[in-house]
Amino acid sequence: MFNADALSQLRQLKTDIEESKVVFPGKVKATHGRFGFVTLDEGRDVFLPPEEMQRVLPGDRVNITEQEADKGKTQGVVDELLESRLSTFVGRYLVKGKGHFVVPETPGINRWIFIPPKERMNAQPDDYLYCCIHKHPIKDGKGQAKVLRVIGKAGEPGIERALTLATFDLADSWPTPVSEQAENLNEAAIEALEADREDRTDRAYVTIDSPATQDMDDALLAEPNATGWSLSIAIADPSALIGPESAAEFEAFKRATAIYFPGEPLPMLPDSISTRLCSLMPDTNRLVLICDLQVNNDGSLGDYSFHQAVIRSRGKLSYELVSNLIEGREDEDIKALPDSVSNSLDQLHQVATALRKWRNEHALLSGDRPEFRLRLDENRRIRAIEPSVQNEAHRLVEECMVAANRCAADFLAQQPSGLFIQHPGFRGDRADNIRALIEGHAPHLADLDPSTADGFRELMKQTSELEADVPVKTILSRQLARAELSFTAAPHQGMGLKAYTTFTSPLRKYSDLYVHRVIKAALWDTPMSSLDSDKLSALQNAQIKARQAANSLEAWLRSDFAKTLGEQPMDGVISRTIPAGFFVRLDINGLEGFVSCKTLNGKYSFDPVTLRLTHNKNGRIFQLEQAVKVSFVGVEEERRQINFKLVSDNSEG
Repeated sequence: MFNADALSQLRQLKTDIEESKVVFPGKVKATHGRFGFVTLDEGRDVFLPPEEMQRVLPGDRVNITEQEADKGKTQGVVDELLESRLSTFVGRYLVKGKGHFVVPETPGINRWIFIPPKERMNAQPDDYLYCCIHKHPIKDGKGQAKVLRVIGKAGEPGIERALTLATFDLADSWPTPVSEQAENLNEAAIEALEADREDRTDRAYVTIDSPATQDMDDALLAEPNATGWSLSIAIADPSALIGPESAAEFEAFKRATAIYFPGEPLPMLPDSISTRLCSLMPDTNRLVLICDLQVNNDGSLGDYSFHQAVIRSRGKLSYELVSNLIEGREDEDIKALPDSVSNSLDQLHQVATALRKWRNEHALLSGDRPEFRLRLDENRRIRAIEPSVQNEAHRLVEECMVAANRCAADFLAQQPSGLFIQHPGFRGDRADNIRALIEGHAPHLADLDPSTADGFRELMKQTSELEADVPVKTILSRQLARAELSFTAAPHQGMGLKAYTTFTSPLRKYSDLYVHRVIKAALWDTPMSSLDSDKLSALQNAQIKARQAANSLEAWLRSDFAKTLGEQPMDGVISRTIPAGFFVRLDINGLEGFVSCKTLNGKYSFDPVTLRLTHNKNGRIFQLEQAVKVSFVGVEEERRQINFKLVSDNSEG
């Protein structure tokens, strides 16, 4: 039995050991296996063995110590939980013997989590659940979960969308204050604001959109003049109806963007605002923020101005109708258009042609990539995938929007603060590979500096028509950085412009709504709430999460549809390559599937410069844009990954 002095010495020894222990803070990073890593604040990754991963969750901030492992390597031991960021997750209800568990769908949680009897909400086996962590596993590796909501069962109509919303913590309903605010808005609110605005209800503005679109946020008008055209772009003005500190504004900031899920979009603003009171419906007075600008004969932009106005659209025109008019086709709908509208559409086409010519010569145009439209059945699953053809009407609208956004960027650059979309060009960590690619396959362009705006633009233009044994332009496109929001004007190198922003989709994107407020505050001293760096980061993260959610749902629906393909050979092209294999995009429906190197004869080496896979012995090559023929193998359910096998290709040994 220890005496008091011995116990005191032991306590002091324990304290000394704790104080002398070297701990490293970092963030837990999960893998597809049972092990994981901690990315330390100092930058390096430390291996976490399975028994330590049982004590943490993906995204946890922890303190760890390092200890020696086998073969001279080190591994981490979790010392302390600093913060757990995984508050909610989704999973499937499982009963095993007397134990009730949730099997998480969240990547990286590779365990069953026990659900105590009082926290089960009458869930049934195989139900999908929305849960939160009831007890963190940090102490003994045995976490507990609490059921917040039963989502539904596999196979139920719409379960894919419901599960995606829960996975990404996206609300499918409106908070009560937002609903009440929307209900209190009506046509009288619009009429009350008309008196203080320019009256342009006698002008022949029209909207051009898909027939199913209800949240129409832009209307166009063009007239010729001595040096080119007067182009007028009217943009819906929700900032006039919802205050900068209102519940609807706060919710719009939180959602960041409308998400166009297949079959049933998730709006940024309540339908009564986005599809009724602010939508530029035909033959209805609507509040708008207008950008009037001079487009010169060569497609360059002249003077511009912004106006708060009220318009009355002369018609909701489809892309198909406008394209038919441009191409000179005659049908009854075209004949029924008023002369003022027909004349404006003709001028709009001429304006767009000039604008596009200028951008092709002085900036950068993105190529038309094949797009496909998902058609859903009554169970909200894909029944067909159809090509979506981009016609002249789509390009007309695109050029007008880009022109208006360029004017907005120029205006904001002259203000104390603004909101811009900047694009730095290539990823910084790919500079050496890009240089090696150019020197090896386009040496005549080696003097260009792609880190500068001019060098990047020239490189992308010169490689568009380059004939080489590798698709240089496509390889370069795989090295691009992500565009980011910024308070200061900076080049958008992907578009080849000195500065860029967007304000043409305020019903669908909060950043556009915010730009409206900045413009109006500068010109007419209207109230606005400002963004700081933390809010800007939150807004950008919300935009990224929205894209991830849309991609996740589409991947799920596409992977289910792929099971109907059968085993017949299908034509496609290689769209992406990685060391483990390559992805193929089918010509007929745009589905992308993976061909593993394990299914090919022999071993292949991956070249990070040319993004080629080359057979180690016979020299057989697989590279981007290569035509191949594949057949469907199956779906990896956890990752919703479609798998193909190679039938034939056009490569030579």
